[in-house]
Amino acid sequence: MDEREFGRSGHKASVIGLGTWQLGADWGDVSAADAEAVLETAAESGVTFFDTADVYGDGRSEQAVASFLSARPDLHVMVATKMGRRVEQIPQNYVLDNFRAWNDRSRRNLGVDRIDLVQLHCPPTPVYSSDEVFDALDTLVEEERIAAYGVSVETCDEALTAIARPNVASVQIILNPFRMKPLRQVLPAAREAGVAIIARVPLASGLLSGKYTKDTVFAADDHRTYNRHGESFDQGETFSGVDFVTGVEAAAEFAALAPEGVTPAQLALRWIIQQPGVTTVIPGARSPEQAHANATAAKLSALPAETLDAIEELYDRRIKEQVEGRW
Repeated sequence: MDEREFGRSGHKASVIGLGTWQLGADWGDVSAADAEAVLETAAESGVTFFDTADVYGDGRSEQAVASFLSARPDLHVMVATKMGRRVEQIPQNYVLDNFRAWNDRSRRNLGVDRIDLVQLHCPPTPVYSSDEVFDALDTLVEEERIAAYGVSVETCDEALTAIARPNVASVQIILNPFRMKPLRQVLPAAREAGVAIIARVPLASGLLSGKYTKDTVFAADDHRTYNRHGESFDQGETFSGVDFVTGVEAAAEFAALAPEGVTPAQLALRWIIQQPGVTTVIPGARSPEQAHANATAAKLSALPAETLDAIEELYDRRIKEQVEGRW
């Protein structure tokens, strides 16, 4: 699989990575054996970038990644985790002492002395404008606890504020055919600054797979049930903030644009990695079959102009009004 330079980190990352939220929590039950099989299949398919977080299953996802990689010392995988969501979301909690404590826990979970990339996990908006916060992150690098740091954001404005920081290696942002706003300012700014872009929620929480109907019911412990309207965290993390019924209808139109032999999910992933400035995209997977199919999207031919135009027209007509004012 193709790899791209990962911002200022000195690493490279596969154009399609693996998001491991599903292996921790909030997507229904995934067994340890299934988690290992997903990681194994992704790695064997050429994935060299795993994204996790300390809050996914309260460390379970980090531990699953560590267990897998410890048994495969032959693999060279860049591991990115996140911190900050295990405490009350107020700017006062984003201080060096807490960063050290959170980092200690993640290093234990991951079984490493130094983490490749640590990202602030969608912190309160004022955090992005705090010199003290970024001085503290620089200290973690100086102490060799982390090799590089980045941010995971909810809004384009937060992304642009972070990109202006001189030592930010990456910005993780929701980007998919139902969330196109980052294409206009965020991706060009990141390219100019040498900041990596990690595209998350690439399938709009599964909507873009084309598998759901208006009558689909998700498990009670699945965020697509309990966070559909932003009850537990930012609504944009669930279905990209799109109303479910609208999303299902638009997804059916999107699926019709897939070339023969290409699934709607693969079409979405191919669209993302084709956007200038994207470093890697991190679809999740709950089965080895999903992990392999996602990775295979990297081998697809570039989408022709007429397909790109049709996807943009669908977004403008069905989705744009719902999401652009909020994120």
